[in-house]
Amino acid sequence: MTSTPSEAPERLAALPSAAVSTYLTSGVRAGQEPLPRVAILRASTAIAEDSARWDTAPVRELLDEAMYRFAGSRAGADAWLAPRLHATLRMTRSEAARPELWNFLALAVAPDYVLWRHLAVGESGDDAARRVSTPRFSGPHYTQAFARLWWAAEMFRDGHDYRPVEIACGNQDMINTALRLDAIDHKPTALAMVRVLKGLADSRATRLGDRVNALCTAVNAAGSTLMYDVIAPHDAPDHDALARWIEESEVAPAVPWDRLPDGPEDGTARRASLDLLTVMFERFGSAAPLRDRDRVRPSDS
Repeated sequence: MTSTPSEAPERLAALPSAAVSTYLTSGVRAGQEPLPRVAILRASTAIAEDSARWDTAPVRELLDEAMYRFAGSRAGADAWLAPRLHATLRMTRSEAARPELWNFLALAVAPDYVLWRHLAVGESGDDAARRVSTPRFSGPHYTQAFARLWWAAEMFRDGHDYRPVEIACGNQDMINTALRLDAIDHKPTALAMVRVLKGLADSRATRLGDRVNALCTAVNAAGSTLMYDVIAPHDAPDHDALARWIEESEVAPAVPWDRLPDGPEDGTARRASLDLLTVMFERFGSAAPLRDRDRVRPSDS
């Protein structure tokens, strides 16, 4: 089928997006054909930096453990894997913004994980439903199988604290919708949304997914006029602390599996800003209309 862990290259590299489409045939995306491993490696460019953070072995170990732990609930792997992938692949945002890196991880290092996580299971009369969509292998950061997890951890962590990441990634509507919003680049906004999500989940609110989507829509719409960074100030991150955390990857042990790892000590959100936005977003959530699932579309009437 696809590349197996034993075939994974030892180092991450960069695979241009222009080359990807020729490899992702329908058979590959259905898990019925192997990827052309040699051609993919030839099309890739090695990362010049000789650093342990580009080794693939720690990532493969994480992915293998995730597939073992969450064999019966694949979506549940996201909350466990996101913080650990982020703490293993220690990068700056500019480095993580390179799609070539995620392309290589998906096609050369772990195509088996992409298929395991995103290939529909069970019987289906729709052949398209039995293939992984191309953007899961090579696509925007909010869709690509590994980029979405790394960026969710980056956006929802509170400095070194990955607990908000677990909450956010434990809800598919939050990770699928919120990552598309420009507003969550403002740390207090992202964390306040997680607080509201936790409150809804703890209260066992009905139609949680619809409520999360309604919240995201309301936060995004209001952000066009309210300017969250003005009403809820946030300190600039400590870039030196982030650089030290990245440098420590040379000697850092593997991330723990049964407790959360520690992220960079580059600053946490101001509590006053977070409290203010939490109250505001709770009001947004209570007032936002939910999707009318019973409404009949004109084409169906």
